[in-house]
Amino acid sequence: MTEHVVVVGGGFTGLVAARALARQGLRVTLLESSPALGGLAAGFPICGTRLEKAYHYILTGDTDLLALIRDLGLDSELIQREGSVGIFDGTRTHPFTTALDVLRFAPLNLIDRLRLGLAMVRLQRTRRWQPLARQTARDWLARACGPDAMRAIWNPLLQGKFDRHWDQVSMAWLWARIHTRANSRRRGREWLGYVRGGFARLISALDTELRGAGVALRTSARVARLETSAPRQLHLTDGTTLHYDRLLFTGPSGAFARLLPPDPALDGYRAQLDAIDYLGAICLVFASTQALTEQHWVNIHDPEAPFLVLVNHTRLVGTDLYAGKHVYYLGCYRPPDSPWFQLDDATLTKRWLDYLKKINPAFDRQAITEHHVFRFSHAQHVVTCDHESRVPGFRTPLPGVYLANFSQIFPEDRGTNFAIRDGLKVAKLIIEDSLAKT
Repeated sequence: MTEHVVVVGGGFTGLVAARALARQGLRVTLLESSPALGGLAAGFPICGTRLEKAYHYILTGDTDLLALIRDLGLDSELIQREGSVGIFDGTRTHPFTTALDVLRFAPLNLIDRLRLGLAMVRLQRTRRWQPLARQTARDWLARACGPDAMRAIWNPLLQGKFDRHWDQVSMAWLWARIHTRANSRRRGREWLGYVRGGFARLISALDTELRGAGVALRTSARVARLETSAPRQLHLTDGTTLHYDRLLFTGPSGAFARLLPPDPALDGYRAQLDAIDYLGAICLVFASTQALTEQHWVNIHDPEAPFLVLVNHTRLVGTDLYAGKHVYYLGCYRPPDSPWFQLDDATLTKRWLDYLKKINPAFDRQAITEHHVFRFSHAQHVVTCDHESRVPGFRTPLPGVYLANFSQIFPEDRGTNFAIRDGLKVAKLIIEDSLAKT
């Protein structure tokens, strides 16, 4: 009898895993708690097309993501362009794309610029991340770059990304970020990709293929309780009960911990899951008739700024995809208990857009044609120096139950490419276990 696998979570990990499982002839049901598939890459309508609620781009080293795009027949829709980066220090925006930009970075003196450049070269030439795992990024960078570079560059980046956890982050995480981005550089410049019509094209293609393969897809389906003793059952908040032979959970580790049966034997595992901290994220997306920045990506290093980054999306992909409008993201990471999550959309939008006047005094709110606010409660896991020991395996202590989420990605940071990679890995394990049973 064909085993029934229930996949909980309709982000890329769940979608790719469900696809691989269905291709092996397993009966698959996929549950997504939101009204639409896609997870953090889910889209929304803007300027007559669709766009991700949180910014997503494709690096040239994203081999698993690029393979999926080719496999879905969407490689002809792939745009690849040179990216560009700036740093706004509260007064002006400094170009920060090339090595020459680093040498010209005015907030640092020449000696500090050279120290910064040498530290980056040293990290790019370091092949093993393991010796860095137990060192904080703050301590390693302070030794390598000095206090002025910490103040001008690294402290704002770490604080913006990890908020109150900024001084606990493992240097292995930053090493992996630098190597991942370095692999996307050609002739000293970073190249980024994007699919015309957005990641919604990939999600729609996966949706169509899964339905055609007989996968049962259910959105707005929230899990309430998990039973692992025979008969294995999954109870949903709408009163529905599903029987399963194997189950893959792709949501946050803490959410999975809350589903575990009240068995004292699972207390250690539950504590391991709960030990992983997450930060939420807020994105304000707007379309405007105004061109506001020369760079595609501007990191905001002003401690008074309400957001971390300004992304000029159409500076990279062009305005022709968006009816001639310029499309921007403003984004920040905050703990789920941050006051920013309590603000209503109108107040948050006003405060954030008011700050844009500081970045570009010519900013005109009247030029905005539409704007949208999106909040994510679990957008980034905190990668501490003991994170490697906290990472749970794909196979859980529960019989026939598996876990795959972005907190297991280490030392790399979470991203679509690694979500796809891990979706394929966990599907392979499930298939192996299913075959072994038969």
